[in-house]
Amino acid sequence: MSRAFVREDRPDTEPLPDLPVSPHPNWVTPRGLALLAARLDAARAELYRLKARDDRLDRLPEKAAERDIRYLEARLSSAIPVDPAAQPQNEVAFGAVVTVADGAGREAIYAIVGEDEADAARGLIAPQSPLARALTGARVGDTVEWRRPSGVEELEVLAIAYPP
Repeated sequence: MSRAFVREDRPDTEPLPDLPVSPHPNWVTPRGLALLAARLDAARAELYRLKARDDRLDRLPEKAAERDIRYLEARLSSAIPVDPAAQPQNEVAFGAVVTVADGAGREAIYAIVGEDEADAARGLIAPQSPLARALTGARVGDTVEWRRPSGVEELEVLAIAYPP
């Protein structure tokens, strides 16, 4: 094998760089906090499994698991739990499940959740998203402007709920 492909510039034990942590407040729903804790438990179990392997020549998976654990521990330590039931029930705030209708009358449901819980395809949006910012503070019957790359879309707030 050519020496050009042998990596000797750093020890094999050097950790991978940390994953970027959001600069925004780390608000979490009770469900989001439980999901973070479950992800941390799973990452720790994966690291234990990796370290128990007979063949540990490739340490990259272990480093990745350690990096993920550092990230999840940071997210849990900075978590700001928000009880949706304590939010103002008549206006949109963090933890709200909002039903909206667009100009064509098509309805959609969005929930404002923590960044780690967000999944736009499932209607779970982070509080820093343009849609969440447009909806925050709105009441039933209000029309909000959602600024999107394709243009501004007006949405009417039809219902606001907070999960128990």
